[in-house]
Amino acid sequence: MKEALYYEKRDDGRVKCSLCPHNCLIKEGSVGLCGVRKNEKGTLYTQNYARISSWGMDPIEKKPLYHFYPGSYIFSVGSIGCNFECRFCQNWQIAQCTDVTTMGVMPEELVKWAMERYGNIGIAFTYSEPLVWYEYVLETARLAKEKEFKTAVITNGFINKEPLEQLLPYVDAMNIDVKAYTDSFYKKHTKGRLAPVLETVELASKHCHVEVTNLIIPGLNDAEEETESLADWLAGINPDIPLHITRYFPNYKLDTPPTPLKTLEKAREIALQKLNYVYIGNVLGGSTTFCPNCGKPLVKRNGYVWNGGLKGRRCRDCGEEINIII
Repeated sequence: MKEALYYEKRDDGRVKCSLCPHNCLIKEGSVGLCGVRKNEKGTLYTQNYARISSWGMDPIEKKPLYHFYPGSYIFSVGSIGCNFECRFCQNWQIAQCTDVTTMGVMPEELVKWAMERYGNIGIAFTYSEPLVWYEYVLETARLAKEKEFKTAVITNGFINKEPLEQLLPYVDAMNIDVKAYTDSFYKKHTKGRLAPVLETVELASKHCHVEVTNLIIPGLNDAEEETESLADWLAGINPDIPLHITRYFPNYKLDTPPTPLKTLEKAREIALQKLNYVYIGNVLGGSTTFCPNCGKPLVKRNGYVWNGGLKGRRCRDCGEEINIII
């Protein structure tokens, strides 16, 4: 274990964790809602430091990051724990369970591993929730930055402002999951809140490349008005931020049938009224990048990635500048 950052000691032996907006008040011998930050005799320790549960080389599109070095591969790692309790969690075996077999890998060793992989552009912190793996992610990202290696964080965005501001200088890209655009959904289905997630998107977009994912679940967050509100808010930050509207499949504690394709297509149609780049995820098709000016295909993704519609960061046909890093 490693002593955690961002906490306060109390006179009665409890500690207040200030990493995320839960601000858990943790008594001796207990852990916070995330399951991995523990009070040991009045000191808060992170129990997942240097513990890796999952790793592998992934296409960058799998994160999903479509406008960040399309067609490249990135070494992806995850640990254990999460500060949400989503009933539809897709990685619940490592996010919601902490009694998991893990491998101990120090930050220096992980960066070395990543740099040895042929064709790799960097490190993606993903699979579980990287923001509750904070100390390890911060140290590793800092080392990667020194080596001019890219870092990506795939996250639920539920973090307090101060720790986020400390991390952002070492992050090149983020995909932030905006699970719904109502606070009632967050409180009932994730045990979190909406506002801090929106604040993370707004702040991160000023410092690094950002894409947003919205998993649409039938009957819970699929109202057309909600998609319209989400698109309005995102366009207010920057209409060039890519939005991934993703198909839900039954998982963990939720057995609602999969999202109908027509729902996803309608949501994309609505979002495109305000945003320049909207994709449908977890389905075949819906992943091509089109020029928002002339409509020509710029990047096609169909088992392989073709970016022949680009000339540098501009549309080859009309010259429109595209929000994409290549």
